[in-house]
Amino acid sequence: MSVLSYSPVILSVPGRPVDLQVRVSAPATGTDLPVILLSHGHGFANNLSSLNGYAPLANDWAARGFVVVQPTHLSSRTLTSVVGAAPGAPYFWRSRAEDMSQILDQFDLIEDAVKQLAGRVNRDHVAVAGHSLGGFTATQLLGARITDPGTGEIADLREPRIKQGIVLAAPGRGDVLNGPMADAIDFARTIDFSTMTTPALVVIGDKDDSQHFTDLGPDWHADPYHLAPAPKTLLTVFGAEHLLGGIQGYDAAETTDEDPQRVAAIARLTAAYLHTQFNPGSSAWQEASEELAGLAATESK
Repeated sequence: MSVLSYSPVILSVPGRPVDLQVRVSAPATGTDLPVILLSHGHGFANNLSSLNGYAPLANDWAARGFVVVQPTHLSSRTLTSVVGAAPGAPYFWRSRAEDMSQILDQFDLIEDAVKQLAGRVNRDHVAVAGHSLGGFTATQLLGARITDPGTGEIADLREPRIKQGIVLAAPGRGDVLNGPMADAIDFARTIDFSTMTTPALVVIGDKDDSQHFTDLGPDWHADPYHLAPAPKTLLTVFGAEHLLGGIQGYDAAETTDEDPQRVAAIARLTAAYLHTQFNPGSSAWQEASEELAGLAATESK
């Protein structure tokens, strides 16, 4: 299916140091289209951690019938020179989640800007997806709570308009953070997945050993599945490291496990999961899971 992509759509947000810029990718035809809000990770690359990243997922999802909206969060390296000293830097964990609520608040403006999109979107079918730090953002929007290390208050950033989640290689529980980078993400030490009640697919790589954060091993990334209440589904991708075969960008140099087949499988499985969740009569998830069983394993609760 042909895909259209439009960027930047610029949204003004009071109190935000810079305007919120987003990319919109969508199928060229079709109506009643569900929405995926895609939160980028942090990483060392510049444009991959922005609205210009994650093309292998965004393009595939759009071709499969989704409207994909990608913000450039304040944590993006493209903005470091502008907001590097702003409150919340460098990770902007609260602002990242608030960006997604702003997108939903201003979706009329997005449809006005992207003329080919007007009247084609099903705003009742909204999912959030995020990779790495973006996965942490997704868990917050799905209901996970943290205790703000600056104020001691519990931060509840659940977005009720989001009905489904795709959590890709996200951080796990914070009480096991003991690696050299653990103190850098002190905001993650108190993550509480017990309140993450929105349905979600948690995607992990069985070789994603994030020793810079914890010595718990790849299973740490499965915590959003094991510690959150049902309904949840776990997708374990065989041989995948942190970039899951290269979902962050085509031919990205930092991909340690580059595998286009793996990326294509993840794109198909995640899309199939959402299609079935939004359309309970659909067999897309069962069919994809069975056909791709040699590349990944699934379990649900």
